[in-house]
Amino acid sequence: MKQKPILSIVKIGGAIIEDSIALKAFLEDFSAIKGPKILVHGGGRDASKMEERLGIETQMHQGRRITSAQSLEVISMVYAGKTNKTIVALLQSMGCNAIGLSGADANCIKSHKRTGTEIDYGFVGDIDEVNTDHIAALINHFCPVFCAITHDGKGQLLNTNADTITSAIATAMSETHQVNLYYCFEKQGVLLDIDNPESLVKSLNKNYYKELLDQGVIAAGMVPKLQNCFEAIDKGVHQVVIGPNTLFRETSTNYTKITAE
Repeated sequence: MKQKPILSIVKIGGAIIEDSIALKAFLEDFSAIKGPKILVHGGGRDASKMEERLGIETQMHQGRRITSAQSLEVISMVYAGKTNKTIVALLQSMGCNAIGLSGADANCIKSHKRTGTEIDYGFVGDIDEVNTDHIAALINHFCPVFCAITHDGKGQLLNTNADTITSAIATAMSETHQVNLYYCFEKQGVLLDIDNPESLVKSLNKNYYKELLDQGVIAAGMVPKLQNCFEAIDKGVHQVVIGPNTLFRETSTNYTKITAE
């Protein structure tokens, strides 16, 4: 059987995006990754700061943003505009030929407005389809950089969790590629004590995850992140790792590997 080509898919988020020095250092490491690669980014903290400046209330529920019509306008401007194009420009300066995208571009990621939940999440999208043909064509020539915006195919943009977008792209592309999936943020990985980097969990399977969830050790934004990690593993993604922005350096040994068993 012919071996599938390796595809690296990386999500960057948290405080790193706000820190210009940390972001530049991360992107230098990312640009050095060999072979085809995709970057997905969040930007929720910057969006929340912009909402505050504009007098718009930021609403969250269990680590997920509730998106009003006003909030969607801000998110679209920040995610698909300032944040996305800043990252693309930095990658270009490092010799990485990046192209900035939302899910609407080239019809790459289609979703529908979330319904049927106790909480009205507003203009939040749940993913229906990832256009693997178009993404495969893109990675032959460019490094796609996706922001956390999708569309419903009827002209409506939708805010979609960046971790979910990353997992969905990774799962879809695993049909034709050996996908290595990385979630990078400001922490070392999954921590038993969020303020103690020495409490790093090196390996996390479903049973241990459930224990930590029941104990309240894992909460807030880490919950949907890990749910997406396990879903990716279940659906054929080769490797899933959560770690810091220094993850791609040869000396890096601190990270959490997600395993099915």
